[in-house]
Amino acid sequence: MENQFEKVAMRVSVISIAANLLLSVFKLFAGFFADSGAMISDAVHSASDVFSTVIVMIGIKIAGKESDKEHPYGHERMECVAAIVLATILCATGIGIGCSAGKTIVSGQYANIAVPGRLALFAAFLSIIVKEGMFWYTKIHAKKIDSGALMADAWHHRSDALSSIGAMIGIAGARMGYPVMDPAASLVICLFIVKAAYEIFKDAVDKMVDKACDEETEQEIRKCALSQKGVLGIDLLRTRMFGNKIYVDLEICTDGARTLLESHDIAEKVHDSIERKFPKVKHIMVHVNPIRK
Repeated sequence: MENQFEKVAMRVSVISIAANLLLSVFKLFAGFFADSGAMISDAVHSASDVFSTVIVMIGIKIAGKESDKEHPYGHERMECVAAIVLATILCATGIGIGCSAGKTIVSGQYANIAVPGRLALFAAFLSIIVKEGMFWYTKIHAKKIDSGALMADAWHHRSDALSSIGAMIGIAGARMGYPVMDPAASLVICLFIVKAAYEIFKDAVDKMVDKACDEETEQEIRKCALSQKGVLGIDLLRTRMFGNKIYVDLEICTDGARTLLESHDIAEKVHDSIERKFPKVKHIMVHVNPIRK
């Protein structure tokens, strides 16, 4: 049965695919009829987002599978794989835009660009509004369910919005008699896209190499354990990220004069209290060390 995480992610992804398909068709139409090469390229960029969203859906679907004999710790890291693939596509998109713009400037081809019609300018403006809206819609839901892959897809929407800004500036510049503005704006946009791709890639890799969770969360986990009756101290606290989940190894101190059953009950209370307070903690191992009084 689909969990809430999957339901939200799939709903956002389906809306994303529908919006990209409609926008791509309109921008392609505008590009051809308004004689704008920049708008045709932007339409192709929007169409590529459909492929990216499909990758997100596959990654999240696999990540949501239950643990099995071959994967006893679950499949959460598959979402990180999807985020890495998306970051790679995003980076390639940015570099492609930058290289194309640089080539156009160096070769002087911008002087031969035909003056585009108003329809292309309107299509670029509409694309900015729609894609920026999709960025915030996807980003809000990505934070809500803590999905790295969905966050990567959100930034892909932002990259398309930035690309459309470049197209609009270029179209407006060409209509005003400054065709070089199109490739110049694209060069700046390239840097923003590559930076976003790097941040997505770094976050996904951190979650795949058992990086510890943030210091604030560790301190809150420590406080939670120490607040339980019978816990006299903490000898060890280790955390590691597994996809978007947290695994915890904890060694607590209790009175050595207590019976094994009493110490076990204390460990159980610590275990349950941490899992209740921290929904992202998927598994916690609590070990008890005795203290002689």
